Amino acid sequence: MNSRLIFTLTSIIFLTGCSLFGGDKDTKKLVADGLTPKELYEQAEDKVDAGSIEQAIDQYEMILASYPGSKYAIQARLDIAFNLLKQKKYNRAIIELDQFIEKYPNIPATPYAYYLRGVVAEKKSSSTLDKLVTDSAQRDVESVRDAYQYFVELINTFPNSKYSEDAKGKLVSLRNTLARHELYVAIYYTDIKSNIAAINRCKFIIETYPNSASIPDALHLMAYNYDKINVNQLAIDTKKVLSSSYPNYLPNYSIK
Repeated sequence: MNSRLIFTLTSIIFLTGCSLFGGDKDTKKLVADGLTPKELYEQAEDKVDAGSIEQAIDQYEMILASYPGSKYAIQARLDIAFNLLKQKKYNRAIIELDQFIEKYPNIPATPYAYYLRGVVAEKKSSSTLDKLVTDSAQRDVESVRDAYQYFVELINTFPNSKYSEDAKGKLVSLRNTLARHELYVAIYYTDIKSNIAAINRCKFIIETYPNSASIPDALHLMAYNYDKINVNQLAIDTKKVLSSSYPNYLPNYSIK
């Protein structure tokens, strides 16, 4: 996660001041055991620093209940989601961010909410075994698809945001994972002699993820399956595309 993007968000919100939501009137009203929203927020930050995340979330929620119109409430909503991410409570974090985006569709902090939602979904898709045993593309990739879509929505909604620039880089990795997942499916179909299904899956990769790293493997596997069902001309044509586009290609997969 890009820490610079994550932690510059606080300054964005506080620089906007309370004027977005009707001035300082609400924030000066003493509730919540006589504490101001600023004091409540500072206490929550202290709890985060001390590692008491659950207590910090309770403190943020007190701000939402006591001072819902304050600038601190805006920040508290995002801090709740961020700390849920740190606790790996991904579904709750996404719900919080969905609610934030619905409530504040176009304030300075909203692009960050879109970005953080993509980060949460991306983290949800990961596994501690990824670097040791498994390839994330071999598992269910629903969360990868969600992350990809969330980042696309950010880029489309806020194309000039600095968060969109970072999201564009993340899309490359996510696209490769999704394409590689489809390739594993195509290999499986090839292994069980479902050649037409394998060919269709390879076509899907080429059409849906045209810039992914799996394209040469998809072309090679498609040609292999055309050979298996004796569709010779299509096999020849596919091999020509592969050799002209990727002259140094070597297969990165194996079939049984």
